Amino acid sequence: MRTQTDTRSRIVAGAAVGLSGLHKSYGDVHAVQGVDLTIAPGEVVALLGPNGAGKSTTVDMLLGLTKPDAGEIRVFDQTPAEAVRAGTIGAMLQTSTLLDDATVAETVGLIAALHRQPMTVAQALAAADVADLANRRCTKLSGGQKQRVRFAMALVSNPDLLVLDEPTVAMDVETRRGFWGSMRTYTEGGRTVLFATHYLEEAEEFADRVVLMRDGQIVADGSVAQIRNTVAGRTIRAVIPGAPVLDALPGVRDFSVRGDQVELVCADSDAALRALLATFPQARDIEVNSMGLEDAFLALTSKNGDSR
Repeated sequence: MRTQTDTRSRIVAGAAVGLSGLHKSYGDVHAVQGVDLTIAPGEVVALLGPNGAGKSTTVDMLLGLTKPDAGEIRVFDQTPAEAVRAGTIGAMLQTSTLLDDATVAETVGLIAALHRQPMTVAQALAAADVADLANRRCTKLSGGQKQRVRFAMALVSNPDLLVLDEPTVAMDVETRRGFWGSMRTYTEGGRTVLFATHYLEEAEEFADRVVLMRDGQIVADGSVAQIRNTVAGRTIRAVIPGAPVLDALPGVRDFSVRGDQVELVCADSDAALRALLATFPQARDIEVNSMGLEDAFLALTSKNGDSR
């Protein structure tokens, strides 16, 4: 697993994304503090962190929407402004607005007209699975449909790098599944994707790599498995009639009780399970699970965590 260092990294030639020594402050607020990040072509990377971690500021600098106080940014060896003009980078942002009186096809066509070698509007609508909405005015779209149209707007420049900020907000479960199906198809050609999300299950399922931010710094960077492995231990869940206090069991760091269901957070799950069965032979429906991405996220981004 990669770790953030105090030494400014050099940007790798040909990298899809190269960030070196990025800093950005707003008055006394240090939004980004020395971020170094390299993303190789073809990687699908999830950018995670609590509110205020610096994710949005980092994305804004990558897109050329905000100028860093210090540091260097390259997108396929281009500056952000050059990459945007060339259509090398496409973005789907939460804050982007749609023209209410324009149709979906007209809206995507306006974006296509800004680029030299875009997809056709029909191709972008099909890739975003909104071809059936082509003639609908944007004011008549649901929240999830608007997100899919924003996706088509990001795709129409035919970018090599796609940056998504909370792409599935306002989507229902079925629409979200369809969106990620479209994303899989898009990335099969070796395209690069960087997406920020609060849905950890999306990062766990779709990302090749996870980058965790806290307080403007990268605190962890690696595959989902590597990030999960930073949190030692396992959980034991069981049903015990009467659900007694269980913190005295060996190997147990913490526990919770809900009705007859208990959950043990264990440093040593083997010792805890043996003691549980010996002390409470009536225990049933026992499950032993490794810590998940959510556990790692909470541990690594907690204000009380020691990983920086």
